[in-house]
Amino acid sequence: MARSVDGRDGAPDAGETIQIGIAVDIPEPWGGMLTRRRIEAGDPLAVPAHVTLLGPTEIPVHALPAVEEHLARVAATHLPFTLHLRGTGTFRPVTQVVFVAVAAGISECELLAAAINAAPELHREARFPYHPHVTVAQDVPPEVLDKAYEDLADFSALFEVEAFTLFSHSGATRWQPRRDFRLGG
Repeated sequence: MARSVDGRDGAPDAGETIQIGIAVDIPEPWGGMLTRRRIEAGDPLAVPAHVTLLGPTEIPVHALPAVEEHLARVAATHLPFTLHLRGTGTFRPVTQVVFVAVAAGISECELLAAAINAAPELHREARFPYHPHVTVAQDVPPEVLDKAYEDLADFSALFEVEAFTLFSHSGATRWQPRRDFRLGG
């Protein structure tokens, strides 16, 4: 089922921009549990659990229809796949992040992320190489990162990914799902 969130009255101004992000949602019961764990860790950026395909990217509002067309083409040419989340990892000491690791579905996430990033409106230089994961603690004290790492070391979830979601952020509200793109058309 497609989601759509717009909330605009009339045509956008030529200079208006919007923040977007693209992610694979983590289904229940795992999504809610991982989100709660991130909130309990005191993570100031706690958002619903997801695997990022395109991080926060600012685009002109007028480019949104072309971006959505691109995402529809990407989704149509990629098949659903199995994602297995298992155990924890960390990016420390480079960044203060603990995550649940993607054990299977890595290549599929990498291919989707590369195809999404191929649109001129979405291409941006990455600070780090793409590494699919589910963040469970970020920018919190070291002992909290250690606890998240240890507490979720035995975590495992296996599910089918049938879609990815375009999120938007206007600055006035939190990230909102804008539209789902079903894999395989």
